[in-house]
Amino acid sequence: MAGQVEDLTPEEVSKGISEGRYLLVDVREPNEVDAEAYPDAVVVPLSTFDPKLIPDPAGKEIVFACRSGKRSVTASQAAQASGLAYNKHLAGGILGWKAAGLPTKPGR
Repeated sequence: MAGQVEDLTPEEVSKGISEGRYLLVDVREPNEVDAEAYPDAVVVPLSTFDPKLIPDPAGKEIVFACRSGKRSVTASQAAQASGLAYNKHLAGGILGWKAAGLPTKPGR
């Protein structure tokens, strides 16, 4: 049984990334990432999600992100179900990120 997922605000996630505490894992699909991307995220699409494909966070905490905050919860629960303690996500997704005035970058 997957555990609870902790909601983090865009500001908390941005600060954690800049301080080197968080690794952002974007679970949106490639076409979404091609349109607009988080500046410092690795992409592991939910449609083909395998927790083993998440890069080694090298001591950082994993934070999942998506468009609005629903798929990131699903990814966190899937990772927890596979035995990984990845229980954080970006509440509000990239929509909340942009609403908070945080930067995005053009897709690949």
